[in-house]
Amino acid sequence: MKQYNIKVNGKCFTVEVEEVPCGKASAPVAKIVSAAAVKPVDTASAPAASAAGNDVTSPLPGVILSVKVKQGDKVSAGQTVAVLEAMKMENAIEAETAGTVTAVYVQNGESVLEGAKIVTIE
Repeated sequence: MKQYNIKVNGKCFTVEVEEVPCGKASAPVAKIVSAAAVKPVDTASAPAASAAGNDVTSPLPGVILSVKVKQGDKVSAGQTVAVLEAMKMENAIEAETAGTVTAVYVQNGESVLEGAKIVTIE
């Protein structure tokens, strides 16, 4: 058995994989023996979360069509920070508070789940 660290829908897991035969003519296939949630394996590339900042999160799952701000930008309350496509509709994701963008967590074309961080504003 081999152990692998994988990420599925933004959550990290450690899985044990066992090779098992699958019929006479086919090659062996992998079978997941166990899976346990773990902390992210590589956090170096993720923006640091701010304890004092206000996170703007996705209200529903979808695909980020465009990110309208970058780190260091000043934003006002109600300003669009990203556009999310969900159920074939475009949804403007707006800042709830005024401040400075301290982290951007998404990029164009990225799929996000409900509650995923889009940006942090301080």
